[in-house]
Amino acid sequence: MNSPPPQEESERGPSSFTLPHLRWWICGLLFFGSTVNYIDRGTIAILAPKLQVLFHWSESDYGWIINAFMVAYAIMMLVSGGVIDWLGTRVGYALAMGWWSLAAMGHALARGVLSFGFARFMLGAGEAGNFPASIKAVAEWFPKRERALATGIFNSGTNIGTVIAYPIVGWIYLRWGWKEAFIGTGALGFICLVAWLALFRLPRFHPWLKPAELDYIEKLDAARGEEEEAKIPWRKILLIRPAWGFTLAKFMTDPIWWFYIFWLPKYLVEARGFTIAKLEWFGMIPFLAAVPGSVFGGWLSGFLIRRGWSVNAGRKIAMLVCALSMPAGVIAVFAKSPWVAIALISVSTSAHQGWSANVFTLTSDIFPKKDVASVVGIGGCAGAIGGAIIAPLAGYILQFTHSYVPLFVIAGVMHPLAMIFVHLIIPKIEPLAKA
Repeated sequence: MNSPPPQEESERGPSSFTLPHLRWWICGLLFFGSTVNYIDRGTIAILAPKLQVLFHWSESDYGWIINAFMVAYAIMMLVSGGVIDWLGTRVGYALAMGWWSLAAMGHALARGVLSFGFARFMLGAGEAGNFPASIKAVAEWFPKRERALATGIFNSGTNIGTVIAYPIVGWIYLRWGWKEAFIGTGALGFICLVAWLALFRLPRFHPWLKPAELDYIEKLDAARGEEEEAKIPWRKILLIRPAWGFTLAKFMTDPIWWFYIFWLPKYLVEARGFTIAKLEWFGMIPFLAAVPGSVFGGWLSGFLIRRGWSVNAGRKIAMLVCALSMPAGVIAVFAKSPWVAIALISVSTSAHQGWSANVFTLTSDIFPKKDVASVVGIGGCAGAIGGAIIAPLAGYILQFTHSYVPLFVIAGVMHPLAMIFVHLIIPKIEPLAKA
């Protein structure tokens, strides 16, 4: 018999203190982690216009630096899900947080393309643990009807992180310099790490959880007997059709989000004439708009399910609404006004995050809780591979065409195409049949 992961070694002891709605506090903790995760990964994008001048990077140099992050992210996405399933959510996520925080601070030691590429590689390796751990935690703490909303809430932290990175990085840079910007943002991860270790436990072992809430969390999924199911071997996950549907969706659409994170600041400076000071406040708008998009996308599918729609119909309708909103970004690049362009890009970023909330939830709709992090890791790897492809591609397109139009066109069409493939590969979203 396998030994339990470290976080499951002790029984839930009695406690005179309980915290109402504890599952939503856990969701807030996941939100905090995702926020810090995206502050750290977005710092280089905000500083890129200055770093390019300081270190004489070409457009393709910047593309390859971003590619280093994506390659590491892809490799460790494939590994981190299984590691988190093995170690348990609490220990696995803590290790990931500590790693990426040190790597983010390590950027201050970089001096050229190779050293920045190495720093990005190490950051990508650590940050890969965020989503497998978070999706697994949601599956552990929330019944199915609430998972998309919880995922939408914590996933909105990726937007908030990108949003507040602009004023935080801009403020630190303008007062102290680029090295201090990397050190300051990287240090935030250790605050998150302390909070995580202090608060997170599995529901059945958490002393602050009311028995009524524990019953609510577990009773809706009890019929599946997930806790008695054997873990699906990693190699067998790759043979399961829905896993490929999720993986293909991530491969096609994750690169679009990477494009907006890593190239939107450069686009606003180079094509729309923004300064760093102006970027500090207005560059955040598309990512701020993505916050309600993420929550709304998760809420919409949950609302439809509560109204009597099947999980299959509720999830797919929400995904379709988001997918059909993505071409707004294509219109944006042709807009004469930079403010109209930002508004239309905001529609796209909002739609992507609504899409993402539902795509992530497919894993917990279909797979047992014990396998969720592994499946998310495989899909996240595919998304990072897509990002690793688009990073140097974007660099070369800009270097040789001096135009962002092809990139915005690609960003506008991938989600509708992915929606078609998801429907064909996963005709019906339902739990896997027991072997």
